[in-house]
Amino acid sequence: MNTGRDTPVALITGGVRGVGAGLSRAFLRAGYIVVACARRDADAPITEGDATAQYLPCDVRREDQVAALVADVVGRYGRLDAVVNNAGGAPFAMAADASAEFHRKVVELNLLAPLIVAREANAVMQQQPKGGSITMISSVSARRPSPGTAAYGAAKAGLDSLTTSLAVEWAPKVRVNGVTVGMVATELSHLHYGDADGVAAVERTVPLGRLATPADIGACAVFLASSAASYVSGSMLAVHGGGERPAFLDAATPTDREGNRS
Repeated sequence: MNTGRDTPVALITGGVRGVGAGLSRAFLRAGYIVVACARRDADAPITEGDATAQYLPCDVRREDQVAALVADVVGRYGRLDAVVNNAGGAPFAMAADASAEFHRKVVELNLLAPLIVAREANAVMQQQPKGGSITMISSVSARRPSPGTAAYGAAKAGLDSLTTSLAVEWAPKVRVNGVTVGMVATELSHLHYGDADGVAAVERTVPLGRLATPADIGACAVFLASSAASYVSGSMLAVHGGGERPAFLDAATPTDREGNRS
């Protein structure tokens, strides 16, 4: 791995699987030294060309572990230029059936943990001549009903609000943005959408006709961290293929100009 002090450094939380692995590869491709943290390492090294992401263990819900992680990154490389708060998620559970403790853990992982990571990163970035960039990976669940993942959607809505507030508090040294992620094809897609026929049916609900890939999300996160986005802060970039086809379009029976139903 390149350890030159002039090479930008990115920290990707949850950066070893699914969207997180795509984020790590995108930043490697862009020339960053990438540190990917998670509670468990990837099954295989995350590489892009000749570059490999460095794995460091961390439970991002633990303030002491996050502080040690950021100190370790800065100690190794002398800088921290970009952070992507990607770690998150929630098991499916209807709100009335899940315990308060279940909901608390979901909010803790998807809202409080990104704040903990962002605070530690900001403390470093504020002391750097060129500051830094923090990107929150949010979800369309923040903006629409999310039955079965209600606490997750609420936490992501809070994360969106947090993003805009931190962008004001930490300017001008640190830019804070978010990516509103839609449906993504990963190694776990079958758990959400079913078999190949189920995935195809879901894809037909997306205006662009397909699920996102982790690389799609990674490319947008790299943009937000780059100098090309130097005047972008407090923004939520929607990466959802055009959103979801409104249900009323399939339920309606419109008439033509002569009054004939289609």
